[in-house]
This record gives sequence, C-alpha cells and structure tokens, in this order.
Amino acid sequence: MSIQAYILIQTEVGKANSVAKAVSAIAGVTLSEAVTGPYDVIMRAEAPGMEEFGRVILSKVQAVPGITRTLTCPVTS
Repeated sequence: MSIQAYILIQTEVGKANSVAKAVSAIAGVTLSEAVTGPYDVIMRAEAPGMEEFGRVILSKVQAVPGITRTLTCPVTS
C-alpha cells in the first residue's frame, strides 16, 4: 500500500524558495511550492510504505538547510 502525505515546512527567514527547490529534488516528492502564511513551503510526497517514507523521504527533508520545523499530514483515502 502506497503512503502519501503533505509536509508543511517552516523555514528560516528568506529561505522558502531555496528550501522548496531543494526538497523538490528528493526522490518521492511529487510537489513542492513556496507559499505564504504560517508555513513557508508545502510539499507532497509518496513512498511504497511507511518505513520507506520515513527513511527515504522524511530523513532527507529534515536534512535540508534552512528548515526549522515540519508537520507531516498523511493522506487518507
């Protein structure tokens, strides 16, 4: 079963565009956009399972410079 989630990202001031570009290059990321509001970047990602999602996607997202906080929102169907 495939896992899909939106990840809401807060960044350091002035880093939204560079963070959006960096996370868009991560395998499994299907959407990444800089936005305004309480979060600076919204991305969508998918992986074959929860273990892969955490290991392959979340660990790489959290390693991107300029990110201060993330909130993962799994998609239910």
